[in-house]
Amino acid sequence: MTERMPVLKEPSPKRRSNRRLLGVIYALFIVLLLVLFFRSSLSKISEVTVSGGRFASESEILAASGVEPGDPFFWPAADAIAGRVEKLEPVASAVVRKTFPGKLHIEVTEYPAVAYGLTADGAITAILSNGKELSIGADSVVDRPVLRSWNGREADKLKLVDALSRLPDDLLADFSEIAPYPSEAWPDRIRIYTRTRFEIITAVSLLEEKAETIRAVIETQEPGSMTLLLADRYVLYTEEGGDGEEEAPDAENSR
Repeated sequence: MTERMPVLKEPSPKRRSNRRLLGVIYALFIVLLLVLFFRSSLSKISEVTVSGGRFASESEILAASGVEPGDPFFWPAADAIAGRVEKLEPVASAVVRKTFPGKLHIEVTEYPAVAYGLTADGAITAILSNGKELSIGADSVVDRPVLRSWNGREADKLKLVDALSRLPDDLLADFSEIAPYPSEAWPDRIRIYTRTRFEIITAVSLLEEKAETIRAVIETQEPGSMTLLLADRYVLYTEEGGDGEEEAPDAENSR
């Protein structure tokens, strides 16, 4: 009687074990590449540039950003850097752009200057639309009105700055000087001198409303004085003695 030999099964290949091993190798390889990358110069900031600053200097913007060449390129995030820069008083907004490899650009938009001031020692300051007042260089172009005699009138001055920020740019550029000229009826009355040789008496509370009237008179009339309160009046300098210093009549000084 013949005995049957048991059939031996061939061992199945260990596919799962091989796949796991390959996965571990790939993961280690990727980790190694990442370590090498983040330790290389490619992961660092190589250049930081700034544009758009007039009242905030490049060095002030760079210091506020908190980044410099050699810092990590991928963090902090661009929005976080922009938020730091926007804490500077002259800066209204900031945009940070990262360009691989290593380049970072900061573009700022500042609050515009709506007027200028003079300190006690004669230094020029720029008064921005947000009410902040900053020292500027003596060689700066003064293309906005100079505010004179506003000491002790800070609240009124801030209201004036707000009104000036809403005027057309060309009209604002024509104003050369603005001083308070209050009366009992008009505590916010002001006197404006223009580069086109007009004198304007109006009120801070009426300035935006009267802007188009001012523009129309300047564009169509010879230099003279305007009183723009409850009623509007224009007089040639030759009709009032040429000095442009005539007081507004009582009817126009009362509400």
